[in-house]
Amino acid sequence: MITYDHFTYRYPDTPEPVLRDLTLDIPEGAFVLVMGPSGAGKSTFLRTLNGLAPHFYGGVAGGKILVGGRNPVEQSPRGMADLVGMVFQDPESSFVVDVVEDELAFAMENFGLPQELMRKRVEEALDQLKIAHLRRRPVSLLSGGEKQRVAIAAALTLQPDILVLDEPTSQLDPQAAEEVLLALRQLNEDLGLTILLSEHRLERVVHYVDYILCWPGGGQPPLFGEPADILRQTPLTPPLIALAKALGWEPMPLTIKQGRRFARALKDQLRPAPLPEPPAPNGHPPAIRIDNLWHSYPNGVEALRGVSLAVYAGEFVALMGRNGSGKTTLLKHLVGLLKPGRGKVQVLGMDASRTPTEEITRAVAYLPQHPGRLLFTERVADELAFSRRAHDLPSDPEADRALLRRLGIAHLWDRHPHDLSVGEQQRLALAAVLVTGPQVILLDEPTRGLDYVQKQELAAILRELRDQGKAILMATHDVELAAAATDRVALMAEGEIVVIGPSRRIMSESLVFASQVNKLFRDPRYLTPEDVIRALP
Repeated sequence: MITYDHFTYRYPDTPEPVLRDLTLDIPEGAFVLVMGPSGAGKSTFLRTLNGLAPHFYGGVAGGKILVGGRNPVEQSPRGMADLVGMVFQDPESSFVVDVVEDELAFAMENFGLPQELMRKRVEEALDQLKIAHLRRRPVSLLSGGEKQRVAIAAALTLQPDILVLDEPTSQLDPQAAEEVLLALRQLNEDLGLTILLSEHRLERVVHYVDYILCWPGGGQPPLFGEPADILRQTPLTPPLIALAKALGWEPMPLTIKQGRRFARALKDQLRPAPLPEPPAPNGHPPAIRIDNLWHSYPNGVEALRGVSLAVYAGEFVALMGRNGSGKTTLLKHLVGLLKPGRGKVQVLGMDASRTPTEEITRAVAYLPQHPGRLLFTERVADELAFSRRAHDLPSDPEADRALLRRLGIAHLWDRHPHDLSVGEQQRLALAAVLVTGPQVILLDEPTRGLDYVQKQELAAILRELRDQGKAILMATHDVELAAAATDRVALMAEGEIVVIGPSRRIMSESLVFASQVNKLFRDPRYLTPEDVIRALP
């Protein structure tokens, strides 16, 4: 179905090829997970499947490639569109019209399909992705996760033989991600659709796939094989697999169901330990104080309904909940990007509704869902230097390099920010807001595009900042990061905070927002592999 024969591809103005002498055969009807560290070449590989690389991105391609009997280098994306459906990391980049129903019909109109057939396919795609209620909504007013599902539905309307998805669940809550992956698995099994899916949150997808294509990075050739075989060979593993490898569980469990029998045998050996308590308020007023906050968008949708929340210095709080529950809207109020309909929002004593955003952000770091929008210089190094100048701070290239080194992107010092992968841009934008020494840090889905090693380093950095007295509020669907790093979790639903409390208690009482290890043991003392290993005699 998909054959690469000594295929090589190099981007323009880069000395080394991203894909080097690639030889690979993927059978028809396979469900393939494409994984590897950020910047290893996963997205580039996916772009070659429909000819975007080299036709859109330029560069030089050599060797042979056949996808469904066609050569994408010869055919171009237009000639591959009916065969290969593509869903990008940033779904907004593929949208053309502003109403969901019209977006789903757009590609079919270009192919001149009959009106009756288009209506039928639109209905099927809306149902498959559980977005029928969004059909007449403007795309621009959807949450990030809702946009992701619309992009997948739009790709399905042409009924391609091959579906290619670049991190399709990166902006989805756990339940929505499960629904999307189940729909993809059903398409794979019922229709024989060949699916290639790139993903960093392997805990969501590894038990659905037939094969893993792992890019180790550093110019090494990829590994291709069955999931258990590949996961034994890579350090990039979800918590369940990491625990299984550390404790020598065989056969390697890929699902919670398979891991439960190992957990039952281990549970009696674990030493009981008291539950760690989250830090208590230090007597100072909260760094963030929200009282009875209401907000409605121009279309009449109530995004926030009576939200009250306090976050103190030296505290790390996660906002979690379904897509569209109001998390991003809440963060935008804290830097004055949105104004309350009712209620008060205070940050470091400033009234966020009356204080100019540029004044708030002198002491408050805000990392939005799309960090590329914060990057506008021509070199990675210049982004950090610009942030320092904007805050009247002295230049410090050595400190900048040290921070980039900690985030794993110091080698990109002279690269153009928009030539980086999504995960690399995410880490650069984080560095650019952290160099200013903010007292309050607001993060919106900060692990998008990050592999497990990078995520562990991010968690360590955020814990250090918390211990230095920073107040951190993070909107996330990443239950594993919340389990590893946060003190409290606030669960949101339909614009309200439903419950808030210590992370261990809130996450262990939830079926949807529990970590993999907690699902194994159902005990608030064990949220991460490290919790279990520390409890062993």
